[in-house]
This record gives sequence, C-alpha cells and structure tokens, in this order.
Amino acid sequence: MTQAELDRLVAEIGNELLGRLQVPKALKGEGLNIPDLVCPDCTQRCVQTCARKTREILACGADRVSASEKLTRTDPSVASMIDHTLLKPEATESEIRKVCAEARQHSFASVCVNAYWVPLVAELLKGSPVKVCTVVGFPLGATSTASKRAETEAALQSGAQEIDMVLNIGALKSGDTEAVRADIAAVVEAAHKAGAIVKVILETALLDDSQKAAACALSKLAGADFVKTSTGFSKGGATAHDVALMRRAVGPELGVKASGGIRSLDDLKQMAAAGATRIGASASVKIVEGARVSGGY
Repeated sequence: MTQAELDRLVAEIGNELLGRLQVPKALKGEGLNIPDLVCPDCTQRCVQTCARKTREILACGADRVSASEKLTRTDPSVASMIDHTLLKPEATESEIRKVCAEARQHSFASVCVNAYWVPLVAELLKGSPVKVCTVVGFPLGATSTASKRAETEAALQSGAQEIDMVLNIGALKSGDTEAVRADIAAVVEAAHKAGAIVKVILETALLDDSQKAAACALSKLAGADFVKTSTGFSKGGATAHDVALMRRAVGPELGVKASGGIRSLDDLKQMAAAGATRIGASASVKIVEGARVSGGY
C-alpha cells in the first residue's frame, strides 16, 4: 500500500467514525482545537489542569487517564505561603526525601524539619527557590538561651535559611519579659548575621490573650521576622482568633505564621483572612491540590 492509499484509508475511517458519533459536519477535520469546545488558555492537558474536563473524558468511556507530575499546575499564591513540614520524631530518610520532592514540585515556601535532617534537605533543595527551615528549642522552649543560640549556629552552618524557635513559655508566664526578649534576641542575632530569618513560636494554646500580645511585642522588640502560633505538639493549634490577635499586635511589619491543625484549603483561607502570611502544614500537597480543583485561592 502506498502512502497516498494509506492516507486515504485513514481519512475514510476517520470520517466514518465521526459520522457514527453524529459529530456535526462543520466540526469534521478540526482536530483537537475545536474553537467552541476548548477552554480559554487550553493546553490540551485536561488531567493536569481541569477536573471538569477529566470527568468528561471518563464519562465518554476512558478507563484510565494519564498525567505527568512535572506538568501538574498548582496555584502559586497558595503554595508560596506554605512551609511543608515534617517534624515527627520517627520521620525516616525516605519520608524526608519525599517532602523535598513535593516541595520542589509545588514550589512551597520552605521545607521545615528537625535539625538532624538539615544537611540532607539543603542538598535536596539546592538550586530551587524552596528554603530550608528548622526548629530551635523545640518543642518546649525551655532550653537555655546559650543552647538555643548554639542550635541556631549549627543549623545555619548545615544549610538552614529559616529558624522557627520556641520562646521561653515558662519565663513569659512568670512575667520575666526581659529573659524572653533576650532569649529571642540571641537567636535573631545569630540568624540575621547569616542572612536567615527567625519565626518565634508562641505556643498560643498555653497562653491567654494578654500573654500572646506580650509575646508578640517582645518578638518585635527582639528583631524577629515572624511570630508563629504553635509547635503542633501541644494541646492546641492555630485559630483564626489567635492569628488576628497576633496580626494586630505586630502590625504590618512582621509576618504571622499559622501552624498546627491546618489540613485543608478552607483552613488556609481562614487563616489568611485573619492575617497569616505563612502557613505551616504537613498536609501541604492536599491543600494545593484542593486549590487546583476548586480553581485557585
């Protein structure tokens, strides 16, 4: 069979199939990009970018659909708010590698891990915009200022770019505000010297509103870059009430990070509406996938 004969046969088969499907004659020969049937800005990647089109494809008879992770589109305004977090003590190397791959794929703000994993995370995130974040004085905040500073310096030398430190909760509740300020300032000084930022974890579930406001004021006086609600290891996590209070206390100059119990896009939206500029979550992928399906944030 010659090429011309093969082309003619393919055309005949195609026309026959179109006829059986009762496709209007005006649409025959238009291929995939039929003007009235495609979405605006169509990339012909329905599985990656459009849940509605994917459902239509399945309804038409497909048993499987194929998608590439590298092409999956997420809402950057959501992903860029999230510190992709894995702080459980039993976290394994394979789990750390997985969260780093997810962070690179979705362009999260940072990956937040315990200090032991910082060198590995720094290596895995090299060349990406995703920051390396670790915790200091975690999760109780009751270690000495000298040890917190030493933890900070060691983490920075290993590749950390963001430090989430737990303030001295007992000192704050005892009214020793100068000890709290000095504790934060020591970590801030070490971090800023290396070009890193500091987020101060208040553990809001253990404080009343006046103590939360005082902690915010002390963090601001000490030069911190963010205040943060929770470690996720205490009796409560982030609430919109606490985030709004913290935003009022620090004003527009500092960031506010909501962390602890944020598991959905609706949770993220609630915290952002209250004033959060960063979110700490282990359910980060679920959140950005929710943003993609719902059409964004």
